[in-house]
Amino acid sequence: MPSRRAVLALLGAVAIPLPAFAQAKPRVVVVGGGFGGATCARALHRAGIAVTLVEPNPAYTACPFSNAVVAGLRELDGQVFGYDGLKREDVIVVQDRAVGVETGAVVLAGGGRLPFDRLVLAPGIDVVFGALPGYDEPVAERMPHAWKAGPQTVLLRDKLRAMPDGGMVVMSVPANPYRCPPGPYERASLIAHYLKTHKPRCKLLVLDAKDSFSKQKLFQQAWAELYPGLLEWVPLSAGGKVTGVEGDALVTDFQRVTADVANVIPPQRAGAIAAAAGAADRSGWCPIDPVTFESRQRPGVHVIGDAAIAGAMPKSAFAANGQAKVCAAAVVALLRGAAPDPPKLINTCYSLVAPDYGISIAGVYRAAEGRLVDVEGAGGTSPPDAARSVRAQEAAYAEAWFRTITGAVFG
Repeated sequence: MPSRRAVLALLGAVAIPLPAFAQAKPRVVVVGGGFGGATCARALHRAGIAVTLVEPNPAYTACPFSNAVVAGLRELDGQVFGYDGLKREDVIVVQDRAVGVETGAVVLAGGGRLPFDRLVLAPGIDVVFGALPGYDEPVAERMPHAWKAGPQTVLLRDKLRAMPDGGMVVMSVPANPYRCPPGPYERASLIAHYLKTHKPRCKLLVLDAKDSFSKQKLFQQAWAELYPGLLEWVPLSAGGKVTGVEGDALVTDFQRVTADVANVIPPQRAGAIAAAAGAADRSGWCPIDPVTFESRQRPGVHVIGDAAIAGAMPKSAFAANGQAKVCAAAVVALLRGAAPDPPKLINTCYSLVAPDYGISIAGVYRAAEGRLVDVEGAGGTSPPDAARSVRAQEAAYAEAWFRTITGAVFG
């Protein structure tokens, strides 16, 4: 388990020094104002690049800690971050939607064009409506996915609050890949905490399209300790894969489960601009060079964060932040005609199982054979048999990490 000092230091560990330009500034457009895009725009600007950040929303709503909003442990306002910090540094922020990429220019929904020498895409994910039969946007208003933080997060929270004690909550978890591998299991844990605290006669059923998941032993150990008889996980091999939605029921190969509250986490893909730019492959995600994060589909275009196929590196806010710094350094080097340095990347992912019970996993990654791979022997998870005081300490570390990274990215 990493120490608090070590974890917070990780945030700056990939802050690669970027040489400043003495002459006319090259132009880079960054699309997407989340953890990856905002970080990359700021790093490029500090290196002397003329940067324009394109983001359709006036503020960013963070997914980390949004499961705590679902469980009523924090307010959504604490997840919302504006772009005034970037603007104070003279990063140009354009509130518009990028809808296409021409040769050397981004096309905006509002009709404008933004020329660039290099383009960085950080579009996050889009939910693939229709990939799960019966689940579309209108149905999502009855069965929220809440996998893009914002109104859906509040909708799921409110449905849990309105449910009578004794009701059934059903979650549907997709096959890999998707944003935040341990996210569904943190959500299940915190929903179980809410039910145990406020509606103890309710039950939570988790239907999963997988037989294994991130931090599985740690989660299951905690569930047995904290939520026995309340939370049931059904894996793929036991018929857990949801194959469709019918009315108020989730359908598997073996049963039809009616829910009082259903949380359907559907399949996902890279944000729409990735396909429009020609950077996404048939999987819906974006293959990249692991040293530069340049698209393997479209030269001159880089992809970072959840949208990228980053090998062993998971789709997480921590990962996006680190990838953004590496990508910025690579873009600077390429614009100067230099060879980018091979990166070392890290990721630490915290999950809350209860408000005072945290667990974590850490990894270190390097570029090898055209992809990002684990550094053998590095990283690890929280100890499986730690005292509750250690779990409480990790929950505090999680909150410290969130304050630190949001301050660094948006402050």
